[in-house]
Amino acid sequence: MFLIRADGNARVGAGHLMRCLTIADELRKFVDIREISFVCADLQSAELARGRGYGVYVLESDPRDMEAELPAWHQIPGIDKNTNVILVDSYFVTSRYLLGIREYGAVTLLDDMGEERFPVDRVINYNAFADRECYGKLYAHTDTELVLGSSYVPVRPQFLGKSYCVRERAGQILITTGGGDIDNIAGKILNEIEKHKITDEILNYHLVIGGFNPHFEQMKELERQSSHIHVYHNVQDMAGLMSRCDLAVTAGGSTIYELAAVGVPFVCFSYAANQEKLTEYLHREKIAFSAGAFHKDPAAVLDRIAGRVLELARDHRERSQCYLKEQRLTDGLGAQRLAGILAGIPGDGVKKQV
Repeated sequence: MFLIRADGNARVGAGHLMRCLTIADELRKFVDIREISFVCADLQSAELARGRGYGVYVLESDPRDMEAELPAWHQIPGIDKNTNVILVDSYFVTSRYLLGIREYGAVTLLDDMGEERFPVDRVINYNAFADRECYGKLYAHTDTELVLGSSYVPVRPQFLGKSYCVRERAGQILITTGGGDIDNIAGKILNEIEKHKITDEILNYHLVIGGFNPHFEQMKELERQSSHIHVYHNVQDMAGLMSRCDLAVTAGGSTIYELAAVGVPFVCFSYAANQEKLTEYLHREKIAFSAGAFHKDPAAVLDRIAGRVLELARDHRERSQCYLKEQRLTDGLGAQRLAGILAGIPGDGVKKQV
């Protein structure tokens, strides 16, 4: 039995649950879907997993207080320490929590930070900045398996094999800021670019508004007022939308790897401390421009985003260079590799599916 502990709601955003769903979709190529279940804090999270055909157990807990949910684990149907594989994806885990659920199976933790040693059987950090030497020191003298590097990025299949053209002039700008965006950063980015724009420049804005965004109606009203603003909600073909855009602005989450898989040049920023390492790495390696930490200095970040977007829109050569550098971030097969590891398939799992 495979249990996946993840949430996706207005408070924690959708990224954790969505990447786990991507891994689960690949895992079901190795095992019967009835062997895969999600464990979620609330109904809002559960509905996303249930909508993809998975069994769900709802803990009715606060996703930010995971230790409080430990007593509910023994009530999960069919739980058996000898057969369970548990995948956990949350920034709110604690060592006590992980030790508690380890009573019910072997625990794999998705860890984006690499700053604390956790009592788990396996750690996955699929980020390009994941440092094997640092993790080796962190988990020295333990039996914890380390799965590190961007070859394990769980990119959805729709982003594979897309044909992308770096056009001479960039007129289509994608703005995506995550599932929640309670601060309406997408709207603020749009306004800032318009403030910096030369009068005769024509830009079309494509704003992806996540399922938990409280500003959806406000942004739809902007769309009604301007033929250059397009608002998207519950996008099914995100890869197709990306491939039609010349440039993107994104927060520092998994969307970065999706943009890289397609080849869209982008400007990024961090919205929380856990996004800083990735955006700083991309800037340092000159793969993309990072405008900085919005959660520390929003005004400065918005100003830098607007200036850089307009510079890149006018510079075909630099956008072409960004396109080429992005290719080294991911080959798009990470979810298949992770599914193979979870299922115990020898090798990387990519060519051994049934």
